[in-house]
Amino acid sequence: MKFDMHCHTQEGSLDGKIPVAEYIRLLKAKGFGGMLVTDHDSYNGFRTYRDRHADAFKDFVVLKGIEYDTIDAGHILVIMPENVKLLILECRGLPVKMLQDIVHHHGGILGPAHPCGERHLSITRTRLYKKHPEIMENFDFLEGFNSCESPESNAAAVRLAATHNLPMLGGSDSHHTDCVGTAYTMVPDTIACESDFIDCIKAKHPISYGGYYYHGTVKSRLGIFNHVLVESFWFYNRFASLYRHHRRKLAMASLEQ
Repeated sequence: MKFDMHCHTQEGSLDGKIPVAEYIRLLKAKGFGGMLVTDHDSYNGFRTYRDRHADAFKDFVVLKGIEYDTIDAGHILVIMPENVKLLILECRGLPVKMLQDIVHHHGGILGPAHPCGERHLSITRTRLYKKHPEIMENFDFLEGFNSCESPESNAAAVRLAATHNLPMLGGSDSHHTDCVGTAYTMVPDTIACESDFIDCIKAKHPISYGGYYYHGTVKSRLGIFNHVLVESFWFYNRFASLYRHHRRKLAMASLEQ
């Protein structure tokens, strides 16, 4: 079964332009059997599918995931068992080591998105990784092909996965309709829920991935000015993480009850 494992929706991501129902229709038309919804620090895209569209797409598998913004290691893809609900995963700003501990304690898996991509957004382009490359040993997978990255970035991700013996996924990282379905991950047909996929990754069952490059990204349009946008993200992430400190504190307290 063909999945897109990195999908942003209009309902869940501020920069997402594709309603989740439209996303599903586009993927189905391209021969996909499923998707992983990975909105930024939010499950709202998946909730919209669950509450409004699930009955209309019973022949298509929609898995709940999230792209979490850590304070020190860029963007991390997280997949939790379907019966686990953690408010903390919608509160950006955790250190990656704490995120790893929380996700694994509750039976989930996680791995870096575009691990060799932009500065601050990608784990190998952070100070933490340069000081502690062993942090990779506590991941379950990584994104080996991202349609919005460069060939050099994806090639480096493949080498990184080989070094740490990590399974690799393919995802489009789509925010716009013309990017949908440009990357894929082939998974066993028996995957019908998050726990099935988690078990597949933990058991290291054979999966494959691939795709083609999307050339309509913001960074390709901005050129050299994209560096300004990337650096501004560092400040935005710090501010947003501080702003959500109280919410994270409450969410952490609920984990301890």
